[in-house]
Amino acid sequence: MSRINLETRTAPTASQPLLAQIHQAFGATPNMFKAVSNSPAALQSMWAAFGALGKGSLGSKLGEQIAVAIANRNRCEYCLAAHTVFGQKAGATAAEMASAQSGQSEDARTAAGLRFALKVVEQRAQLDDADVAELRSVGFGDEQIVEILAHVALNLFTNYINVALDVPVDFPKVALK
Repeated sequence: MSRINLETRTAPTASQPLLAQIHQAFGATPNMFKAVSNSPAALQSMWAAFGALGKGSLGSKLGEQIAVAIANRNRCEYCLAAHTVFGQKAGATAAEMASAQSGQSEDARTAAGLRFALKVVEQRAQLDDADVAELRSVGFGDEQIVEILAHVALNLFTNYINVALDVPVDFPKVALK
């Protein structure tokens, strides 16, 4: 049971246009967006961040793999379930998403990106030169490095919303590792 209102018709008036966009994009309004709609500013921020990063240079597949790795690390069942679905829609196989959940990939570039993202989470961004050098060694440039950090920040926000507010999972459940 959610710890916060999930009834969209009682969400603030300023949230309603964004809720309509979200409903149109998904064909339904996922519970996470219902929870966040209690704050029009937070909803606008989150929806804009998803839109911007979805058009970024990392690509949707890697973005979703980063999301499941962080969700698993933070024990966010909601984000793990949602991003597993989105990752497969972005072209990842079920096996690739399961590996990403553990921060692993057979692709060296993806593996480096996942290791970096998880190290940012686990060490609260206390990195050293070698961490960034590893990303550069597999072909990431400054744009992609910043985008990985943006994905980490967005996913921390969504994980915290879902875990702290006990948002019910409305995607096919995926077991935490």
